[in-house]
Amino acid sequence: MCAFPSPDALRALATEHQAEWLNFCRRLIQTPSLPGQEAEVAQLILQEMQRLGYDRAWIDEVGNVIGLMKGQGGPTLLYNGHMDHVDPGPVDKWPHPPYSGDVDGTWLWGRGASDMKPSLALQLYSLALLRRAGYMLPGDCYLTAVVLEEVGGLGTRKIVEQLQADMAVVGEATRNQLARGHRSRMEPVVRFIGRSVHASVPETGVNPHFSAARFLSGLRQLPMAQDPDFGASTVAPTLYWTDQQSANVIPGEVAVYLDWRGVPGESPEMVLEKLRALLEASLEPHCRGSVEMNTLHITTYTGYTEDCLRVAPGFALPPDHPLILKARRVLEAALQRPVDVMRWQFCTDGAYLDLAGIPTIGFAPASAEFPHTVEDRIEIQAMIDGLVGYMALALGLGTS
Repeated sequence: MCAFPSPDALRALATEHQAEWLNFCRRLIQTPSLPGQEAEVAQLILQEMQRLGYDRAWIDEVGNVIGLMKGQGGPTLLYNGHMDHVDPGPVDKWPHPPYSGDVDGTWLWGRGASDMKPSLALQLYSLALLRRAGYMLPGDCYLTAVVLEEVGGLGTRKIVEQLQADMAVVGEATRNQLARGHRSRMEPVVRFIGRSVHASVPETGVNPHFSAARFLSGLRQLPMAQDPDFGASTVAPTLYWTDQQSANVIPGEVAVYLDWRGVPGESPEMVLEKLRALLEASLEPHCRGSVEMNTLHITTYTGYTEDCLRVAPGFALPPDHPLILKARRVLEAALQRPVDVMRWQFCTDGAYLDLAGIPTIGFAPASAEFPHTVEDRIEIQAMIDGLVGYMALALGLGTS
């Protein structure tokens, strides 16, 4: 079967197999997969690829699951999604248990429901259902289920060393609209070093808290870079660490972790220079300090290790990029409604794909208001639309 299916035919294919793909989504959510602990969920995905007839399915050295559906020689498409999720936190705060995969008729609930196990499952099923129905893919299609997106993107950085593709679709939340890019993310760590003493004699020590307080106060007034398309950079203090656990001891060192979201053209060196100037102005007498980008030592579930600098690039396709224009036409025809083009407020692995020379867009059924919250969920009707969209993109992006 070679003809492009009608919107009704795609929707019928999605709804006919809803029980099957929804059950798989629930199984993924019911399988915890914190960063570095994705082994069990990776096996589920690998087995599902094999069961659904992927031409090839394998796990690479860092633990990514890769599936290939062969096409007819046209452009190669790469679907990308991550298997890991953030920690659920206190379970009693959740309206539904975080690993329940509960379905209440309208929503599918659980950690990873919006970020982004259902998107990954729907990408996987989109290629398999097209093959099952007899539709021929115009080009080869890869499904890449990657590790460690939540802690720096090691999985996708390894994917682009192995695979070549002409375009990519990332399954991060867009509410079934199109995303064309996002700001960068950097994680500076600011350290303040004083002299620790007993809190009963504070005058004999150097309390680093006061320098840190001056720094944090000045951070609000720090001039931020501006971009006509992405707006302003932002910076938020997130974690505060001291070298003491006793309340009657002045610490010798404290550290402030920052989340910096940068606009295009803003390099890590520019950010560090700006923060070091503020630090120098904030230090009280005899207190020393430093600012560096954080480095995380990562071990994947396969045993692979690497030190990862906590700097994630941004990217942006222009609104009139051919991939944006084509994807919009394909989705509007399949979903029979207008499709907006937007930008993510958060970082994704799409930047690593784009940096490797693979034009990348985002499309997914989840809403950006629910990731990383105790309200983590996805609307089932949106999942049906998302599956229709993924099938249409797989067929339409590789045709002229």
